[in-house]
Formats: sequence, C-alpha cells, structure tokens
Amino acid sequence: MTKALIVIDVQMDFCPGGALAVPGGDQVVAPINAMMAQYDAVLMTQDWHPGDHSSFASQHRDAAEYDMIEMPYGPQVLWPDHCVIDSAGAQFHPDLHLRGDLILRKGYRREIDSYSAFFENDQTTTTGLHGYLRDRGITELTLVGLATDFCVAYSALDAARLGYDATVDLTACRAIDLDGSLDVALTNMQKAGVHLLGGQG
Repeated sequence: MTKALIVIDVQMDFCPGGALAVPGGDQVVAPINAMMAQYDAVLMTQDWHPGDHSSFASQHRDAAEYDMIEMPYGPQVLWPDHCVIDSAGAQFHPDLHLRGDLILRKGYRREIDSYSAFFENDQTTTTGLHGYLRDRGITELTLVGLATDFCVAYSALDAARLGYDATVDLTACRAIDLDGSLDVALTNMQKAGVHLLGGQG
C-alpha cells in the first residue's frame, strides 16, 4: 500500500453559492469520486475554523476581504468568514463520496491559518498527516480539490519537501486565482518537482 489520494477541502463554502466560492468548485466532485477506487488510501481534509478566526477580515478593524496583512508567521490573506465549525458551509459537498480512511480537520486554532494538509502557515506546527502516512508506508500522493492555488498547492509543496512523490491532478482542482496566484502556484509546484497532470484547474 503506497499510493494515496489526498482530497483537499471539497466543502460547501468553496463551491458556488458558498461564502468563499471557488469558480467551478463543484465541478471537481465527479472526477474525484471516479478516482477514489484507484488508490490504496483516500484521505480528506476539512477546513474547520472558529467563528473568530484571525484570518477572517471581519476580525480586523478597517480591513477588507482579500487584503494582505502581516501576521506573526508571515503574510496572510484576509478571507470572508468561511468553513466555520459545525456550519453548513463547512460540510463536504453532498455528492462527494466520503470514502476516506482519514478526515483531517485544519485551521481550528484561532491565531493561525492552515492552508497545507501537513503544516499550519507558520510552516512548523504539524497537522499529524506526515506521521500517519509514514506509519502506513505511503510514499506516492495525488492531490485534488480546492483551491489549486492555495490549499492544494501548499499541501503539494509540503509533500514534495517531505520527500513524497507528489502529483496534482489539475482536472480535479479549481483555483481562486487571486491577483495571478494560480500562475505563481503552478510555477512553484513545477520548481519543487511536483508532477502536474491535465489542464489548469
């Protein structure tokens, strides 16, 4: 058992009509469902924020959504309130097959955001995923989901840095593309040795 599919944040708030909708976000559901049987393990991440999370623009006076600010751990985009714990927007898309061996919740610490499935945004606080994969002997990862240029890319870059054979299947991803963030993410992944499959998601 060496190959795992990592399904990133396919949640209602990231789909059309959600608080932080990714264009075409719901279009990843069918291809992801079709891929699941091809892997030895399926792992799913779930953005899971307290209502007063520090990455929410609503928590910063005189700040607007999508502003960039400096946090103790580095630059941080200020997001609309999204994926609040136990809210409807935090739930997985209803058509997504919940066949995961593991559901990993991230971003639940108020003071720090967590794009990556492996590390919070300080790049040192771990989520525990690396240990789980290592204990199961999994070495090859395919990452899919939302959004290509944030949580998928951060997860893929960390996977490559940790020594995994990492692939992003862009046919099952969609991007926010905030001020050119998609091109930056694709370039960074290619430089890091992440394999990119399919067209730009």
